[in-house]
Amino acid sequence: MTGSSLLLTVNLLAILSLGVIFNVAHSLRYDLQSGTTKCISEEIKSNAMSVGKYSVINPNEGFPLPDTHKVTVRVNSPHGNNYHFGDHVEVGNFAFTAAESGDYTACFWTPEHKAPVTVTIEFDWRTGVAAKDWSNVAKKGQVETMELELKKLYDTVTSIHDEMFYLREREEEMQQLNRSTNSKMATLSFLSLVVCLSVAGLQFWHLKTFFERKKLL
Repeated sequence: MTGSSLLLTVNLLAILSLGVIFNVAHSLRYDLQSGTTKCISEEIKSNAMSVGKYSVINPNEGFPLPDTHKVTVRVNSPHGNNYHFGDHVEVGNFAFTAAESGDYTACFWTPEHKAPVTVTIEFDWRTGVAAKDWSNVAKKGQVETMELELKKLYDTVTSIHDEMFYLREREEEMQQLNRSTNSKMATLSFLSLVVCLSVAGLQFWHLKTFFERKKLL
């Protein structure tokens, strides 16, 4: 491998590693008690790809999954738009491109039973570059390894670029909120001062009138 090729490979790995910071991949397993709901939220920016898959772990391997272990699944956007719904299922998946920025939620629910049961769910949720299946891209496109790495690099840099603008927009929103809060606090402080001075003036006038009436002044 030449020096330039080695340098390119190192740069690719470095930037791809940075991309992990700006793209999310959640893979977890957790228990859900019957009659309860568990929601998992993920902040996703607008136009970002998101894919997820879930499955109920069969407590009796080799036998059909009991109906008591099947779950209801719903994936909603920050504004309540439904992106996925599964009723009484044991496995499923979803994929969408976010139309709005904010916290998306995936909620799992199991009906209540007289004899409580514990359902174990395996859930994998990926967004951004992590949501793309690069092995399928390479297989379908018949591209060479370096071309694949370059495409991954391009998408990662694009994702980082978009994330930077998204963070900048969030920063501007926070600054506007701070300015608005400071302005409201200043107005409230001024009104409080006016009220206090008015009350003090009324008390002074009342005391003066009282003493004059009693001929003490």
